Amino acid sequence: MDVCERAKKIAAQLQKEAGMPRVGFILGSGWGDAAHLDGERAVAFSSLEGMPACTVAGHAGNFLFGKAGGNSAVISQGRLHLYEGHAAATAVLPVAVLYELGVRTVVLTNAAGGIDPAMQPSELMLLRDHINLTGQNPLVGRAGSQIFADMTQLYDAELRQTVASACRALSIPCREGVYIQVTGPSYETPAEIRAFRAMGADAVGMSTAIEAVFARYLGMRVAGISCITNMAAGVSDEKLDHADVLAQSKRNRRAIGALVRELVRVL
Repeated sequence: MDVCERAKKIAAQLQKEAGMPRVGFILGSGWGDAAHLDGERAVAFSSLEGMPACTVAGHAGNFLFGKAGGNSAVISQGRLHLYEGHAAATAVLPVAVLYELGVRTVVLTNAAGGIDPAMQPSELMLLRDHINLTGQNPLVGRAGSQIFADMTQLYDAELRQTVASACRALSIPCREGVYIQVTGPSYETPAEIRAFRAMGADAVGMSTAIEAVFARYLGMRVAGISCITNMAAGVSDEKLDHADVLAQSKRNRRAIGALVRELVRVL
């Protein structure tokens, strides 16, 4: 079944809880547990016909509905990854569900490894642009002229300014940069990281870029935020481990939760 048709069927099951959300979020590793909204209601992916379950630690696998500052939002607590065996068209399903629920502004978040040596773990990076190195595109096989979507201004400049202002108000360190998505699940080699740096990437992760492409194809405004949880291979002497990624995200829990609430309020 086409991903958009599949998303319509899933959204119909959520409509009672959804209301009219102004903004949607896809929360990556370590982000989902930090988000708390007023009057929140969670619906597990596993309870929805046609929705795959999340299988990765740090991804609860819920759609969370609630408010902040009187504004309604829907949050995908977790996402679907290529490395779980999903095709690109399935990995973007949460984005399509948000769209079918009425969301037209989406904030994509992730945990990422810092490539720029000036970065520090716990910093946030606002995505100015991305490099999709997965070899997959969620628009392959779709019909119509819309598949030739313009990606020149994929990450909305006005949204970046809004997110940056929210970070300043909350005293959360952030910068802008270029993100590169790889397939995973193994971490990158030092040689790969050197190549990515030469390509212009500032941070690396295993999600987000293909979701951003699909959201832009749907006509959504897109913002992207990486939490730098570790330095990428070879940038420091640290061993890379997913448990450490989650631990760093947990240390950022209060700041991340405050930022999500603030963005629901102002977007």
